[in-house]
Amino acid sequence: MNQTSHPKRALPRPLTTAIVVLLILCSFGAGNVTGFMARSALARADEPAEFAIFWEAWDLVVNHFVDQEKIDFQAMTYGAIQGMLDSLGDENHTVFFPPDVAEQQESNLEGSFEGIGAYVTLEDGLFKIVAPIHGSPAEAAGIVAGDVVLAVDGEDITGLPEWEVISRIRGPAGTTVTLTVLHPDSDEPVDIAIVRGRIDIESVLWARIPGTDLVHLQITQFARDTGQELVNALRAIEAESEGGEPVRGILLDLRNNPGGYLQEALQVASQFLEPGQVILHERDAQGQITTYRARGVGLARSIPLIVLVNPGSASAAEIVAGALQENGRARLVGEPTVGTGTVLRPFTLSDGSVLRLGVTNWLTPNQHLIKGQGIQPDVVVEQSTSVKMVSSVALDEMDALEVRRHPDRQFQMGLLLLRWSVRSAEQEAVTPATQP
Repeated sequence: MNQTSHPKRALPRPLTTAIVVLLILCSFGAGNVTGFMARSALARADEPAEFAIFWEAWDLVVNHFVDQEKIDFQAMTYGAIQGMLDSLGDENHTVFFPPDVAEQQESNLEGSFEGIGAYVTLEDGLFKIVAPIHGSPAEAAGIVAGDVVLAVDGEDITGLPEWEVISRIRGPAGTTVTLTVLHPDSDEPVDIAIVRGRIDIESVLWARIPGTDLVHLQITQFARDTGQELVNALRAIEAESEGGEPVRGILLDLRNNPGGYLQEALQVASQFLEPGQVILHERDAQGQITTYRARGVGLARSIPLIVLVNPGSASAAEIVAGALQENGRARLVGEPTVGTGTVLRPFTLSDGSVLRLGVTNWLTPNQHLIKGQGIQPDVVVEQSTSVKMVSSVALDEMDALEVRRHPDRQFQMGLLLLRWSVRSAEQEAVTPATQP
């Protein structure tokens, strides 16, 4: 049988579950062989033969494991699902969440939740901090992008699934959790106590860059209302230009943006690209390609633009960065992005748990697959994660001298290139057209 097929059971899910539970109970008394044979009768002819091995192992645990009181059917089931997903190799994207964690993850993209305030990922078996959320308890306590979490409240988390680590770190506002972390520029782990808080996220922030006629526009994630937040920000920038000194360029900061909803990425990119320009292609398991293009009224389609990216830029952030780069709309400055490259589709299971499954690979406008490679910046500026990055919030409290002296080299290079882009655009606008 073709191992890439996806067989379905003939029985409805609730009935199948009831029968399986009954057989599990029967196997206590009838023995492993009886339980396995009874379950085999449920198997369809087109079901992979390898699946029978799972039930063999399940029955052996149920019948012979010495500490019977430690057997947890739910934990065994969730662990089996996680193991199945791990075998797919889509480590940074396809994921399983139990009901409580699924609810917490959904709240992240709604813009408010309780916890330490950090984006995380499981990479090469290590639980890593993609980025602390600006102004969060995690950032205040000293958590930085690239930190590897080794233990939570003194308990080693090696080998635990991502959802379980998240559930241990999350908790009510006002409570404390201690993370043992290894900073990216250190050889010795440290314990960091963090008082959890209420995290309210604005996904779009902007500020004038002191001493310039330029704007820093920061998108922290692609949440449910990010597209509309961007429209509001661009309208506010436009209104400020009309009422005072004009804004002549935008430095779009996508660093440490973990992504989010595809639909929001399409809306964001459409604000900067001309109608009809390709934002991305999706290629499904059958090789069929769906193309998404910019549409609607774009409020920032002509203003000079430079984009900042780094190893914390993922998913939807990579979609936008790749679209702006390959359409010639903006140059990218910083470091290569994560390289997720998979479009997720959430499937809610019968108990409320959620399987976010990579159902298509997304390709850049020029049909480049970035999974595992990331988007490569036009100008590479490497920077230690210990450097505190410029943010729109910080710019509101800085003067021109502080901006010039800030150690964020990626920001400084982006600012320099943006100034050049503005000058070039203005020179082109005043240069008379060549007469034939």
